[in-house]
Amino acid sequence: MTHDVDALLSRLGIARNPVPTAGTATDDASPESASQAAPRPAAPAKPAIPPTSGEPFWPRAPKSLAEAGLRETEVDDLILKYLYNVIAERGYRIAEQVGLRFPIVEELLRKLKADRLIYYKNSLPGGDYVYELTEAGRDRAFRLSKQSTYFGTAPVSLEQYIASVRAQSISDRKPPLQDIRRAFGDLSIPEDLLSSVGEAIHSGRGMFLFGNAGNGKTSIAERITQCFGKAIWIPRTLGIDGDIIRLFDPGVHEEVTDDEGEGIFDLSGVDQRWVRVVRPTIVAGGELTMAELEVTQNLQTKICEAPLQLKSNCGTLVIDDFGRQTMPVDVLLNRWIVPLEKRYDFLNLPSGKKIQVPFDQLIIFSTNLEPRDLVDGAFLRRIPYKIKVPDPSREHFQKLFEIMAPKMGLVYNEEAVNYLIEEHYQKVDRPFRNCQPRDLLLQIRNYCAYREKPKEMTPESFDFAVENYFSVM
Repeated sequence: MTHDVDALLSRLGIARNPVPTAGTATDDASPESASQAAPRPAAPAKPAIPPTSGEPFWPRAPKSLAEAGLRETEVDDLILKYLYNVIAERGYRIAEQVGLRFPIVEELLRKLKADRLIYYKNSLPGGDYVYELTEAGRDRAFRLSKQSTYFGTAPVSLEQYIASVRAQSISDRKPPLQDIRRAFGDLSIPEDLLSSVGEAIHSGRGMFLFGNAGNGKTSIAERITQCFGKAIWIPRTLGIDGDIIRLFDPGVHEEVTDDEGEGIFDLSGVDQRWVRVVRPTIVAGGELTMAELEVTQNLQTKICEAPLQLKSNCGTLVIDDFGRQTMPVDVLLNRWIVPLEKRYDFLNLPSGKKIQVPFDQLIIFSTNLEPRDLVDGAFLRRIPYKIKVPDPSREHFQKLFEIMAPKMGLVYNEEAVNYLIEEHYQKVDRPFRNCQPRDLLLQIRNYCAYREKPKEMTPESFDFAVENYFSVM
C-alpha cells in the first residue's frame, strides 16, 4: 500500500517522508475572505514536481493550473469577485489572495484583460499593474457573487486531499514509549494506566475512557494526539464538483507560526492554498448534533463547512460526556459503525452527490458511565480498548499536591495535606478525584492573596477551601 500512496503523491506533486516525522513551518498565505468560489468542476491533477526521498510531507507550489487541479474559469471567477470587493488591486496581491504563483495568475489576468473584463489602472515597477474591473467585469462579478460569495484561496481537489491524509495518517505511526511518556509528562498517571493508553495509541483505532468525573479523562484524551507528531498540512478549502468546502477552521485548528529552527521548508516553494496546523484534537461534548457530522451550507453565501470528523483527520476526535448528547446514542453510533470499521466515510454534498472521504483519526469516547450500559456488543467490538480511569490512591493523591503546589506558587506542606485527607476525606468517606488537588490549591491561593497571607498550605486554608468546594456536593 505504501508504494501506491507514494505513486499517487508523486503524481500530485506532494512530498512524503517514508517515515513520517513532525515538523513545523510558517504559512504565508493571505487570510481568506468570508466568501466562496463559484461552482466549477475541478480538472484532474497532472504530473508535477516529484517528491524528494527523506523529506517530511509538504505540499509543493504548483507550476501550472493543471498541477493545481484547477480550471481557468475557477480562478477567473475568484479574481473577478475579489476585484469586485476591493475595487482595485495589484497583480502580486491578487496572486497572494488566490494562493497561486504570480506567473500563473499573471497569464490569467492578461486573458481577462483581452476579454475586456479588467483593465490596467496603473503600471507598477517590476512589470506589475493595478487592475480594476470594466463594466462588463463588474456585471459578471455581481452575477458570480449571487451564486457564491467566496473569493479566498483557490480550492484543493479531493484527490490531492485524500493523498495528503494518507501521507500524514496516524494509522501508519507507532509512537515509541519515550514519545508517549513525553506527551503525558505534565500529568501524573499510574504506570498501568499509561501502559493501557499506550497500547491503544499504537492500535491507531479508538478507545473508551470511562470512570468517575474529575479523574482526568479529557486531559488524557487531549494529550494522546501529541504522541503522533506535532503538525500537519491541511487545505484551506476543498473543491468538490462545484462545491467549496471550508476545511481550515481557526476555531478548532491552531496554525503553526514557526519552524522551531529546523529550516525544513522553503516557504517560497509551499503551496499557499494549504496551511500548517498543530495536529488537531477536536472535543465535542454534550452539545454535539448530527448536523456537525455532515457537510453544511450557508444558504445566503453558499459557503460549505466541513464536518468535525473531516476537520479532525490525522488527529483525534474526542466525544466527551458520551451518552449525554442531545441526539440518541444509537443514532450517533449507527452513523459511525461503517467509518470505524472501514476507515472511510460517506458525505452528502448540497448538490445531492455522495462522496467518499478518509476517516483517519483516533476516536475517543469519554464517559462517566459504563460502556456496556451505553452500547451493544457489536459496537463495542469496533472500539477495541476500554480503559477505566480509576480514582487515585492516597499516595497518588498526595503526590498530586506535591506536583501542583509549586506550579501555583504555593509552599508544599505534607502535614497540612495529611490533615486534609484524614479530616475531610477519611472521616466523611469522601472519594479521591484527580482534579481535586488542583481545584483546592486554587482556592488556597486565592484565600492567601485576598487575606495577604504567605502562600502556603495550612489546615486553616484547607478548611476554607473544602467548605467552598464541597458545600453543595
